Amino acid sequence: MEVKPDSNSSGFNSNVNSSTMVPEVDCPYNSVPSNPIIASLTMTLGILFNVVALIILIKAYTRFRRRSKATFLLFASSLVVTDLTGHVVSGGLVLRRYSTANLTSLDGPRDPDSPCQFLGGCMVFFGLCPLFLGCAMAAERCLGVTKPLLHARLVTTARTKIALSMIWFLALCVALLPVFQLGDYTYQYPGTWCFIKVMDTNAKDLTFVMLFSGLALSSLGLAFICNTISGMTLIRARLKKNSCSQRFSARSHDTEMVVQLVGIMVTSCICWSPLLVFSLMSAARSYIKPSLGEELTCTYSKLMMTGVRMATFNQILDPWVYILLRRAILRKIYRITKKQASFKGSTFRSVRWDVSSLQKPDSMPVKKT
Repeated sequence: MEVKPDSNSSGFNSNVNSSTMVPEVDCPYNSVPSNPIIASLTMTLGILFNVVALIILIKAYTRFRRRSKATFLLFASSLVVTDLTGHVVSGGLVLRRYSTANLTSLDGPRDPDSPCQFLGGCMVFFGLCPLFLGCAMAAERCLGVTKPLLHARLVTTARTKIALSMIWFLALCVALLPVFQLGDYTYQYPGTWCFIKVMDTNAKDLTFVMLFSGLALSSLGLAFICNTISGMTLIRARLKKNSCSQRFSARSHDTEMVVQLVGIMVTSCICWSPLLVFSLMSAARSYIKPSLGEELTCTYSKLMMTGVRMATFNQILDPWVYILLRRAILRKIYRITKKQASFKGSTFRSVRWDVSSLQKPDSMPVKKT
């Protein structure tokens, strides 16, 4: 007997006697993999890369004494630790779903259980934290590049730790909103993960989706503005010829940090934007027109699955920003590029010389005697 979902239910509803759970829509499962190999591989790679990046950042933090750089490394280490924790917790819950759930069953109750509510909260918390941290890092670097004296006076290690605590607390408050009857978490297609309810939404569900996506997109937008200002300031400073060597060394450290921030921002935009946009589209369309067709509902559900897969790669790609975009590696890339450019320039000049030497004798100017 099929149990229909309760459209008026919200909050952390649980059904501990449920043996099988299914997503909120009935989509065909013929193309859904029945083994967790991809999820296991993604989780393993994410853990490995984050651990390597964390070791690099910890070594840099312990040996580097410049306070602005230490503040940046503290933010960066917190970001990697957050990504690593989110990867382990969320990935473990998804693997548990693969091992316990019967994804092909459509006869089980549809109310989300306690593990689903916890996984949905983890998805929101560990999704907002990296975006908030990236925005805070961009704002800190923008202040350090444009107003170094004010930055030295305001930014301290103690205040940085307070800012980190506030960021984690804000993300936790948003993730716990369903406890206060604002929005809900539910199983998503194909039933292996849970997220904010975006189908059969009411006003509270739509508000929750808009709050989550709005905060995330605002963080990306503010990070873009701050990184643009920092980049333009560094370019203007680079073009000045009267900079002293000490100031130039400081600017080189700032350039390294800004390049890493741009890498984090680009990675976050590419990985998170689809899920944020698809969530808003699905929730708004479902709220405006509650009775969506089965084909359209399945389309939105598959878009959500694509979006969450791309968002998962953000936790895998973030560590490579710190692994690859270090100053030593950037210097090597610059030297290789400079050598290639000089080689092409010398080759072009030699070709021009050979062409000019092959001109016909009659085309050469004749000296008058």
